[in-house]
This record gives sequence, C-alpha cells and structure tokens, in this order.
Amino acid sequence: MKTLKLISALLDYPQAEMQAALCEMNDVIAADETLTSDSKHQLLTFVEQYCATPIMNLQERYIELFDRGRAHSLLLFEHVHGESRDRGQAMVDLMALYERNGYQLAVRELPDFLPLFLEYLSMRPRDEIEEALGNVSHILAVLAERLRRRDSAYASLFDALLVIAGHEIDRDAIRESVQHESRDDTPAALDKVWEEEAVTFGGNAVSGGCPTTPRDSSRTLGNINVRAV
Repeated sequence: MKTLKLISALLDYPQAEMQAALCEMNDVIAADETLTSDSKHQLLTFVEQYCATPIMNLQERYIELFDRGRAHSLLLFEHVHGESRDRGQAMVDLMALYERNGYQLAVRELPDFLPLFLEYLSMRPRDEIEEALGNVSHILAVLAERLRRRDSAYASLFDALLVIAGHEIDRDAIRESVQHESRDDTPAALDKVWEEEAVTFGGNAVSGGCPTTPRDSSRTLGNINVRAV
C-alpha cells in the first residue's frame, strides 16, 4: 500500500530527498481509494508545508516533537510496556514476525519504530494492514491528540492511519484524557525523569523501577501479543 509507505517516510527523520518528491507524493495521496476526502486534503496540506519548509527547520521541529520526552515517542512498545522487561521479549517477537514474512531491517532502528512498522505493513495484504493498525489504534489516536494539542500538523498523519485502520475508537474520551496531561518535554520534566530513574545493579535490578505485577489489559501488534502497562 503506497500510502502507508508514504506516511512511513514522512514520519521518519526529514530528508531533502523527500522534499524533492512533492508531485510523486501528491499522486500517491490522490490515487488512494481508502482515504476520505478530508484525510486526503489534510495529507496534501501536510505534504505541501513539508516541502516548503527549510530542511533544517523541519529537522529541528522533528527532534523537538519526537525525541524529547516520551509522550510523542514513535516507538510503539514505549506506550505499551514502558521500561518493563516485557518490552525486550516483544521486540524479539516482532523481529521474528518480520523475518517470517521476508522483511529484513536495513537500518539500525528498533523493530517497533513506527515508520519501520508501517513500511513492513505497506507490503502486507489489506486485511492484515487493517488488523495490525486496529490493534494499535488507541496508541495512534493518543498520539494524534497529543500532537494536535501542540498544534502540530503531524497529527494529520495519525488521523490518516486511523482512517486506513477502519477501527472504531472513542476519540472524544481520548481527547478529554489528553487535555489533563502535563507536558513531559520541558526542562523541569526531563530533569525529574533523570532524578526518579534510579540505577540499580545485581539482585536488586529487577525491582529497580519496573512493575512486578502485570496489568489485566492487553493488545496485539500484528500477530504479537503485548501487555499494556
């Protein structure tokens, strides 16, 4: 699915080569029969702004949004497992899924990096795409609302993914929940994280901040079972 491939590239670190492909990106969006007219309009607007913005500004904005704090992290398991031990096994399972379907990682990224996951899905059958995106639709919706709260046009990419997923989700409840969140990318918030994350060694490492009792809620990512924390 070309639209997933496009969104994957747009969610990755901005490159000048992408900015030079405005016509090609517009053609992909216009040809997609899954997107609503509103989604197409939002994506076309995003692409136009993306290509018209100086590359250094794009890259700086990207780092501010996705690399500072965890609220906008593009690592899916960050929002599911946090820093618990389950995250490591989930990574292994996802890598195994990629390998079973002939998808080889050509870059040094974690397997749950969203652009990478979308690139993988772009080569899968339609029903598998809908199932996999549906399984992470709550995460996508939360990210969309958090980005919209920051007045970021990147929210439109997550809205498009939710349209492609075709999965019903209570956006109003998510929007209400996000409104009460505190930002985690301010200097004070980042300092607090460093202070609270104690480093332990040896036999105490297991209890050094990771929850020992799993919660009851769970989701799946593709064919991988993951437990929410």
